[in-house]
Amino acid sequence: MSDKKISQLTALTASAMDGTELIPMVHSGETRQATIIETQHYIVNHLTPTALTVSLGQTVDLDASTYDESELILLSWSGGNGTMVLTLPDATDAKNLNKVKRIISDSTFTNATKARVTPFGSQNLDGANSYYEINKAYEGIQVWSNGVEWFIIQKKA
Repeated sequence: MSDKKISQLTALTASAMDGTELIPMVHSGETRQATIIETQHYIVNHLTPTALTVSLGQTVDLDASTYDESELILLSWSGGNGTMVLTLPDATDAKNLNKVKRIISDSTFTNATKARVTPFGSQNLDGANSYYEINKAYEGIQVWSNGVEWFIIQKKA
């Protein structure tokens, strides 16, 4: 690694890129690589899913530090039919301003297995203090926090 400050490095223009560039990034304490796509000149982004097995009567608090970096939560159902709860993080916490969470079920979900995505405390999800229910395979939502409440910005049914 160079002993120069980032501000002292020579700039690389998009027209000079050839598609072989690797960019080191640190994410969740792990060094990873990103690549520039030659013809489009943008950083290839990927999400590493947080796999979460859930079951009847369970409550999972997505405000727990375990889920701070979880942008994509892949749900699997285990056990008997019923309902479980996923509580969204506190939208008013500064670390959640402009945060996006994606939650999706896998093939183990049926109409008899339900995951209720609920807002934190008395906060709102899409303007109401109610939940969004995932109750079939490959269903999901994407939510975004504006620092006050959560908004559903995409649904997959």
